[in-house]
Amino acid sequence: MISSTEEDFELELRSLPGVLNVAVGHDERGDIDTVTLVVYGPNAPETHAVAHQIANLYFPGAEIVVEDANQAVRPVESLGRVQLVRAEFDAARGHCEVELQHRGRNGVGTVVSGALIGGASATLAALADLGYEVPFTLQSVTGVSVIRDWPVIVVLRPLGEGPDRYGVARSDDEFAAAAKATLDALNRYLLTRS
Repeated sequence: MISSTEEDFELELRSLPGVLNVAVGHDERGDIDTVTLVVYGPNAPETHAVAHQIANLYFPGAEIVVEDANQAVRPVESLGRVQLVRAEFDAARGHCEVELQHRGRNGVGTVVSGALIGGASATLAALADLGYEVPFTLQSVTGVSVIRDWPVIVVLRPLGEGPDRYGVARSDDEFAAAAKATLDALNRYLLTRS
């Protein structure tokens, strides 16, 4: 259970300009040891400095990591990356289907869910259909719906040791953005494995 101090800490971090997501990591005793901020906008270094000051007030030993969403939002250009062919969502039935292509092979993933989780989960299923073993589980999917075409952020947690993977993408609808954000996180992982 999260303490009121942790809630206040996280709320202060989320209120910083450009912060899209906050992930808090705990050590074996349950104390906060890492805080990861996903920041979108021109002020990532300044946000890091202020977040460090806030962390020193609440949890002085916590490491602050800033993921720059500006670097994550970019087109897929390399032929070596898994590419999104189509993403279809039927809101009435909750039917989610994603088709991916990699090196001439296609994979299709289908799940029944909402748009955000469905986009990410169907993408993971399509990767499995392509034959990939992806040692990550879906931790969170967050849509920033303040204005049109704002990003969706996907956080994937490793099944074993290692850092979380973050992906950010924009699209006309949140389902396609969730699929693209999942690929953004996983393509970087897959490129290190090919």
